[in-house]
Order: sequence, then C-alpha cells, then structure tokens
Amino acid sequence: MLDIGPLELITLIVLAVLIFGPDKLPKMIQDVSRTLRKIRQFSENAKEDIRTELGPEFKDFEFEDLNPKTFVRKHVLEKDELGLKEIRNGFDFKSEMAEMAEVTDAAHGRTAPSAAGSATGSSGSATGSGTPDLLKKRDGGLQPGERPPYDADAT
Repeated sequence: MLDIGPLELITLIVLAVLIFGPDKLPKMIQDVSRTLRKIRQFSENAKEDIRTELGPEFKDFEFEDLNPKTFVRKHVLEKDELGLKEIRNGFDFKSEMAEMAEVTDAAHGRTAPSAAGSATGSSGSATGSGTPDLLKKRDGGLQPGERPPYDADAT
C-alpha cells in the first residue's frame, strides 16, 4: 500500500480528522476517490488512444516496458539468447575464492591448512615447504656479480 505502515496509516487518519473535522471528512474522501477514479480513467483512455494511433503492429505494446528495468528483464533476461544463465550458473565462486586463497598463501610463504599435506608432498623443493624459490632466504647471500631475484610485487 505505497509503503505505508499501520502506524503511519493511523497517524494520517487522526491528522485528517483533526484538520477537516468529522463533518467534512466523508465529503473529502468522496472527492479524493472521485478525482483518483477520473485520473485513472484518463490515463487508460490515453493509453488506448496511443495504441490505436500506433497501429496493429503495436497492439501488444505495454507502457510498463518503457521502464528500463522492465525492458531489460523482459527482452534480455527472459529470452537468454546469449546463454547468460548458463554462464552465471557455471561459476562456482566458493571454489574460485578457495583457489585464490591457496595461491596467495603460497605466494606469502604460508601453508593453508587444507593444502598443507599436498603442498609438502608435491613440491619438488629440497626443503619440502610450499614456498617458491624466489622467496627463500639464501644461507650464504649473493655471490659476487650475482643479481638478486626479481620480485614483481616489490616493485
């Protein structure tokens, strides 16, 4: 009911009784309802006139389609010629986020609890940690003439 709650409705009724008085209130309600009925009838007649002027090609035309949200919902999302629903349903965001978390943990030298066993057994490094070789500290440091490893995140 136009987003009017029960408390607001009671407040409006009390204000109407106080402003117009109990004697004039029924007459005001009749006048308002008659005006609303005339406005509704006028808009329906205008819609019918527009439909007849547009011709038989537009007999199915609905004025609600002029709203952009309704237009997109009706013509793009319902037909789904591009397969958008299949694409949307094909994504598994939870597994994608879990994979991203594993990658960032590995890049920062941390082992994820779920991937701790698989990272140590499958990595071919000598220490068995899931840390990339670029991020490991060397025991002896750099040899003379040797360049430090390139870290793209540090630049």
